[in-house]
Amino acid sequence: MRTTWSSYVALGDSFTEGLDDRRDDGTPRGWADRLAERLAQDAPDFRYANLAVRGKLLDQVVNDQVPVAERLRPDLITFSAGGNDIIRPRCSPDSVAERFDAALARLVATGADVVIFAGFDTRRMPMLSTIRGRIATFNELLRTIADARGCRVVDLWAMQPLSDPRSWGRDRLHLTPDGHRRVALRTLEVLGLPVTENWREPLAVADPYPWARRRQEDLDWARNYLVPFLANWARGRQTGEGFAPKRPQLMPMFDPSSREAAY
Repeated sequence: MRTTWSSYVALGDSFTEGLDDRRDDGTPRGWADRLAERLAQDAPDFRYANLAVRGKLLDQVVNDQVPVAERLRPDLITFSAGGNDIIRPRCSPDSVAERFDAALARLVATGADVVIFAGFDTRRMPMLSTIRGRIATFNELLRTIADARGCRVVDLWAMQPLSDPRSWGRDRLHLTPDGHRRVALRTLEVLGLPVTENWREPLAVADPYPWARRRQEDLDWARNYLVPFLANWARGRQTGEGFAPKRPQLMPMFDPSSREAAY
């Protein structure tokens, strides 16, 4: 795999769109933008597209985003999808993995370097810990697929700081800005690029957290996030309805008059 790229396309859902990591104007930044900012430092003509849209299921990513990546034919593609399928009440990791593999074959056929992502360890995440085994199964399938297709894997499961609930926003589904920063750093390492920060650095020691407060937060989360999610799922509604990709075409990463620091 090369170590410089002139074009990069990011495919996926809210994880790649960058929710809960906001710029000053309120638009999502996220790990993919942070990665692109760093890659642009080594390539004066670097261009970047981010096709990710919140709430999208794997088949929607494949139908809406993969053909665009095939048309754009970038040097580098990141492909993270299937997470919204896996967290749903009825899901077969094997079925999701088979469809993921078919999509990955199309992306690899473009000649791009392709990086995929193994899911997070939800052991310490209330409620989501119940599907930890399903996530682990899907991860193992993804690793096997990546090996067969010659792709690199960013192993989010092995990133211990991200298993800390403090790395997640109030909805417990989207990373904090620090979490996105760590993912960008780890992705750079997987691409073989040097980094100046340590994503492995533990979070600060947490203050004592009363049991009653934790339970109240769990109840608030269930009422404000889990119940609406399940209700929308039952009605067939999608989180990303009405949203469009934030960077639908390959464009220069920086405004010529201003460069934002990477990470």
